[in-house]
Amino acid sequence: MSNNVRGPSSALTEFLRDAGITATTIARRAATRTREEQQQQQPEAGPSRPANTNRRRRSTRASGYASDELDEPENSAVPEDAMQVDEAASPTKKRKLTKAAEAKLKAQEKKKLGKKDGGDEDEEEDAYTAPSKSLWATSAGPKPPVGSFEKCAICEKQFTVTKYTMASSSGSGFLCHQCAKAGGVDPFKKPAVPKKRKAPVEKRNITKFEEKRFPTLVNICIQLITKHINDIEVLGDIGVLNVEAISKALSKNRGLTQDNVHLFYNTSNDSLTLFDATNLPSPALETLAYHNRNLTSLRLDFCGHLDDTAFNVFSTSLNVLERIELLGPFLIRPPAWKKFFTTHPNLEGFLVTQSPRFDIECVTTLVEHCPGIKDLRLKEIGKIDDAFLEQIQELGGLRHLDISDPSHSCSEDAIVSLLAAIGSGLSYLNVSKHSALTDAFLTDGLLAHTGNLAALTISYLPELTDAGVGAFFDEWASNGPLNILDASRNDVLGDLALEGILKHSGHKLMQLNINGWKDVGADALNIIGRLGVEMRKLDVGFCRALDDFVVKMWLEGEKKRGAQTGGCRALEELKVWGCNRVTSACPRKKGVVIQGIESQASR
Repeated sequence: MSNNVRGPSSALTEFLRDAGITATTIARRAATRTREEQQQQQPEAGPSRPANTNRRRRSTRASGYASDELDEPENSAVPEDAMQVDEAASPTKKRKLTKAAEAKLKAQEKKKLGKKDGGDEDEEEDAYTAPSKSLWATSAGPKPPVGSFEKCAICEKQFTVTKYTMASSSGSGFLCHQCAKAGGVDPFKKPAVPKKRKAPVEKRNITKFEEKRFPTLVNICIQLITKHINDIEVLGDIGVLNVEAISKALSKNRGLTQDNVHLFYNTSNDSLTLFDATNLPSPALETLAYHNRNLTSLRLDFCGHLDDTAFNVFSTSLNVLERIELLGPFLIRPPAWKKFFTTHPNLEGFLVTQSPRFDIECVTTLVEHCPGIKDLRLKEIGKIDDAFLEQIQELGGLRHLDISDPSHSCSEDAIVSLLAAIGSGLSYLNVSKHSALTDAFLTDGLLAHTGNLAALTISYLPELTDAGVGAFFDEWASNGPLNILDASRNDVLGDLALEGILKHSGHKLMQLNINGWKDVGADALNIIGRLGVEMRKLDVGFCRALDDFVVKMWLEGEKKRGAQTGGCRALEELKVWGCNRVTSACPRKKGVVIQGIESQASR
């Protein structure tokens, strides 16, 4: 028996169709019975007619199907002889199902369609809505072969028969796809996939320990000003730090607009910082240059609307500008950059992030007209390559260099040559994501040509090795201890590298980031608590060996000969994201913010 049920047919209907019982055969038998009853009522009908009718009815019962009584109530009794099959007379016909067998068949069909036990037992309609094969069993005849031409029964237009062609409901022919859709039946509709119940997602509590303090009067005033910024006519003389604090507070909800930004403009300003210039169009940025002519330092974050027109105003109006920091100046083209460098020969700081149109001609102009550059940042510059570094070698007075996050890594030889030219004067260096750098960069570049570095960022350098980094710091005696070190996302670094770092710079380090050092051990982590007396910020995310006991040692120190020694006593911020062994029961300390504790208890 086939269980391949299609369309809105029930299991019983499909079973009867396989046995050869359709609406056509039922109608034919009903017509035959009516004709016999009419013959019985005629006067010439003999007494043998009822016997023949009974005999015909008995033969129908013997065949296994009573087509005249298919619609009788379910509670009616089924004669025993109805279950007897005359196999010799009809070997291909199958037995009529009992109620128990029919219920079992329905249960199997529901299970096949993904239905759960205990669902709606009275539902006989299938969730499958694709056209049933029974639609072809009409007076229109069999389905024409695919590729042949037919005339639509409704619009009478000729169309090509496909496997999706459907017969009309009146049985007068077949329908084109447009008329089939217009009739409310989509021949291309796919069967509905039963929805699977999603497993409940385990929720995690991310705990952040932070000391709650009462806000100062200055903080309350800043919050009040930020809330009513559009109602304030002038800020007055409140100091540069407070102005920056208000600008930073407004940037949290992007509340800085061209209507209230004039509150930060003043001809006496020598420094201006706008932490979110997203809502400032190009004309508002032009106004900035006109109303702040005495600026020597300018910082604009998210300045995506800064175009050539506004930047040319910067070139002509901000004549005494010495330092500019821009985040996201996507629209500035090389001619505008070169004009700015030409008009600002006294520029000392040029720090740009995300400028895809900044090319080698811009760097050449910068080096030629601004030889006094001390702070240079070319971060996330898509066109940076070895030719850029050859030009930068001419800037002998550099003390701050950031060439991180390039589209393609510069070669190791080019970076070593750059350090050979300018490395002795550098105090800050960031070469993150230059994936071509290996341990040779440390020994041939930093070890040989630097001696004044205080901050170093070497994150995302996959070719560095644990032993190579450890040996480098052991030998780097020519350079004093570092204050800031970011070596995050170097997953092969471990105990040797951390021990070398802490022996070289542990007692002077104020910021250390080893996020992603998954294999570093607890013993090496404990050294941070013994030597990191000046540590302010520490990021040890995804260090698997970190647990509550190591955190306790960092915060409280350890006992030696009855006295408490060590500990990161100056620690202010600790990040432990991804450290599953650190629980919500880890020790806390006043003044220390701990971020990223993951407790497995659900909310």
